Amino acid sequence: MLERLLDWWKGKLFVLALLGFAATDFIITITLSSADATAHVRENPFWPRALAGHQVLITLFMITVLCLVFLKGFKEAIGIAVILVFTYLALNVVVIAVGLAHVLDHPVLVSHWWTRLTTEHPNPIMMVAVALLLFPRLALGLSGFETGVAVMPLVEGDPTDTEANPAGRIRNTRKLLRTAAVIMSFFLIASSFATIVLIPKAEFEPNGAANGRALAFLAHEYLGNTFGTIYDISTILILWFAGASAMAGLLNLVPRYLPRYGMAPDWARMIRPLVIVFTVIAFVVTLWFNADVDAQGGAYATGVLVLMSSAAIAVFLSMLRHQSRFRQVVFGAIMIVFVYTTIVNVFERPDGVKIASFFIGAIIVTSLISRVFRATELRVSEVVLDNAAERMLIDAAGHGSIRLIANHPDARTPRSYLLKLREQRADHHIPGGSVPLFFEVEIADASEFAPTLVVHGEQIGDYRVLQARASSVPNAIAAFSLYARDRTGTIPHIYFGWTEGNPLKYLARFILFGEGDIAPLTHEILRKAEPDPESRPAVHVG
Repeated sequence: MLERLLDWWKGKLFVLALLGFAATDFIITITLSSADATAHVRENPFWPRALAGHQVLITLFMITVLCLVFLKGFKEAIGIAVILVFTYLALNVVVIAVGLAHVLDHPVLVSHWWTRLTTEHPNPIMMVAVALLLFPRLALGLSGFETGVAVMPLVEGDPTDTEANPAGRIRNTRKLLRTAAVIMSFFLIASSFATIVLIPKAEFEPNGAANGRALAFLAHEYLGNTFGTIYDISTILILWFAGASAMAGLLNLVPRYLPRYGMAPDWARMIRPLVIVFTVIAFVVTLWFNADVDAQGGAYATGVLVLMSSAAIAVFLSMLRHQSRFRQVVFGAIMIVFVYTTIVNVFERPDGVKIASFFIGAIIVTSLISRVFRATELRVSEVVLDNAAERMLIDAAGHGSIRLIANHPDARTPRSYLLKLREQRADHHIPGGSVPLFFEVEIADASEFAPTLVVHGEQIGDYRVLQARASSVPNAIAAFSLYARDRTGTIPHIYFGWTEGNPLKYLARFILFGEGDIAPLTHEILRKAEPDPESRPAVHVG
């Protein structure tokens, strides 16, 4: 949505920044979840004490297994996730039900909890104020919704869905998110009540038995170590495989944007190489944080909240254009809540922004380097001619040669074309009997990498003019000349004038604005696209 709202390079850079936050969120999801699973392994009473202190190795092993699952196949990963989720939810129902039953059998526990609550916060207004201040700390509980949206392309739609209007997929994704919200809300509220009433406050403190594993504490306390160990195993597996949703999100996001922007090699569209790249990054992050769950929490919450806040802003801006005042107010309020939560989280845990900034910087720098190295590729996905342009091309080939004069679309009067033709005939000794075609390129959006090249034909006085809109002048000329060769079997000749100026300046203009020193760049693009000089369109400069 934001890509459509923001044009040119600012839209691309904004998307890259959001991809940086998404990478922070999803990579940290993989590493933090695996580290949390490792913590549950170490807390289990049956875990050998001799293996204590090896949390980094255990975490790396879990990430490696996750990588191997995705290398096996995407469907296999989803199938494992379904089994683990249903098992985990079923065990949680048992633990919460036993916990709530114990609360009902001992109502005095609720009285004690209420007494502590009202003693510490006797003023209801202040209680609400404290809750609002603490609300941003619940951001981690929102994790899962952003991956739910990220994997939206995997959701089945209707047979009538189109790329422009995937109505069925949108409807089914709403069902997915609504179901997730209901399930998560129920389990969060029920488990929070059961744990806060049943577990002594001291056990929640650092190094306490319930710190980071409150439900596991209840499972061992009320259902015995055997059931508790089964619950631990389920928790370990679900935490380990929580990285699957993040990996799926990354595998859907990166191929959708970076290769299309020319900011990643084409192999970045393939799943297996990307899985290996993300796994290596997860290894580095795990080693950097020493598999510490708390140390990664700030970056995790920041990534989640920035993604959700940006989505809320995008939706609100969209509502301002098309929707009623009521919807604008509702979505404006939602946007304010997310932005407030993000700001508070950033001030409380600035380390998250630092880590996200590193990811953003890495993505932008590597993306721009990739764009520079791929600048002289043939960056046109398709060439489309209208009827007039097609007739002009076929007619020129019928006269025995295709001669294209590269012309800047400025005056566009019969006299300007007459002067240009005289100049080119004098400079290049173009035969008098030939009928050259003027080829003009207007820059549409230089930030696009491989758009469709649409060419229109127009007769201006006695001169035939081919007009195109493209992201790059040299690429458009090279792509059209190769199309003309393949379409007619005649090798075109392209005529240019010399460009005066600093070569580095023109190189920067080419990368950023699609212009620059047109002739040598066109030749280089043609040289890469067609290795055989005998079959390559000829470039003349004079």
